[in-house]
Amino acid sequence: MNVPRLALRAAVGAVAAWVGYAWVPHLVTPASIWRGRRTARRIALTFDDGPDPTWTPRILKLLSARDVPATFFVIGERAARSPNLVREMVGAGHEVGNHSWSHRSLWFCTPRRTAIEITRTHELLSDLTGSAPRYFRPPWGMVNAPMFAVLRRHQLQCLFWSVQPEGLRPVSAAVQVERMLSRARPGAIVDLHDAEGTRAAPERLLEALPAIIDGLRRDGYELTTVSDLLARRG
Repeated sequence: MNVPRLALRAAVGAVAAWVGYAWVPHLVTPASIWRGRRTARRIALTFDDGPDPTWTPRILKLLSARDVPATFFVIGERAARSPNLVREMVGAGHEVGNHSWSHRSLWFCTPRRTAIEITRTHELLSDLTGSAPRYFRPPWGMVNAPMFAVLRRHQLQCLFWSVQPEGLRPVSAAVQVERMLSRARPGAIVDLHDAEGTRAAPERLLEALPAIIDGLRRDGYELTTVSDLLARRG
């Protein structure tokens, strides 16, 4: 028995299985939602990773002062700790979407864990808001093979983004404003963060957001929710 050869085959097989489970599914994500129609100057601002008891209320207050509806992709376990913030979002006219239960990368979730991450959050948000969420945004944009069946079961659509002023690395507020205004296009879906993933991200966003909103409106854009962006024509 050639033990090293068998071990190599096993290792290669494991890697191939993981690639098929976590990487190959990304080949079908172009069929998911990345943006709205390009026929009108509308943009949807979306906020990930909350609700955060410190930063989300400040973001909500700013949006209210400027009469901006938005879509919040919330993490289930955070929503469970701050249910009143989720209700406040809906009461203020914002939309709430599913961003998994724990923000664990789906690349490293088993099929059972994937179902728990999506279903548990789906049920919680349905209970808190009185209606089932329509969209799911995978943490870090990472998908796996079983995710799509779970989404079909709950009639959820997978939604990504077309503009991200700040990703995994910190970006100053001034640069975020410049990036957003230079990359804005009709139908854009913007990925922002009202809770800390990247260190101090909400603090920088709170500084950048007034100029982002005012700049987009100055350029003739209407700001709206994802559902409205996708539903309205012309």
